[in-house]
Amino acid sequence: MMKIVSWNVNGLRACVNKGFYDYFKAVDADVFCVQETKLQEGQIALEIGEEYEQYWNYAEKKGYSGTAMFTRIKPLSVRYGIEEDFEPEGRIITLEFDSFYLITVYTPNSKRDLSRLPYRLEWEERFRNYLRQLDSIKPVVVCGDLNVAHQEIDLKNPKSNVGNSGFTPEERDKMTTLLGSGFIDTFRYLYPERENMYSWWSYMPKIRERNVGWRIDYFLISSRLGTSLQEAEIDCHIMGSDHCPVSVTLEIPGNFGVIKPYEH
Repeated sequence: MMKIVSWNVNGLRACVNKGFYDYFKAVDADVFCVQETKLQEGQIALEIGEEYEQYWNYAEKKGYSGTAMFTRIKPLSVRYGIEEDFEPEGRIITLEFDSFYLITVYTPNSKRDLSRLPYRLEWEERFRNYLRQLDSIKPVVVCGDLNVAHQEIDLKNPKSNVGNSGFTPEERDKMTTLLGSGFIDTFRYLYPERENMYSWWSYMPKIRERNVGWRIDYFLISSRLGTSLQEAEIDCHIMGSDHCPVSVTLEIPGNFGVIKPYEH
């Protein structure tokens, strides 16, 4: 079995002071992925143990975006970005293992005024083509903040949010197209009718207490990994960010990599 966790921490340095280490230790993931690290190289010394390899993709802009992956399983290769091994906003990291690829991603937000929607849609096309290219080689697992509530069941107030950033017809259509390209939304695959399960809440007063949220953090897997999917969870009770962690447990066939030995 392999457990993978994803969490948009909305500033890792702040999250570390709000229980990050407690959750990291308790969840005991084989791979732990984070988005919106909002830091530069050398700004944090993460105390997660020597058994984890650490991979960071920093945004050029300070205090913005950024992703990281911490893995007990030594990857065959690491890639940053899509077309090239570089991505100025630090949004993507790809780890290659023996029998699958694992990608963490922080999808661009189209902004409240939708001024970045055209860029977002173009980016979505490049990202989908990238996933399809990888999927033609070996199965793919994608996790992260995809910045879209796909269906009405995925947010508390769908009718009043139609056309808003993260729930525009264009963004939802891109998710439909991605899933139609041979990928599974793991949580909906296991729980197609489960309501009131969200991964992001506004910081406005009482919003989280009333569970007025959106499910915008996902694990997607290649369709042929469907039989390997054991569990998909949303840890709604975990605080420390405006997002909560999400996870999957997979039974990967064959050898999925080399587990690093614990070093004491």
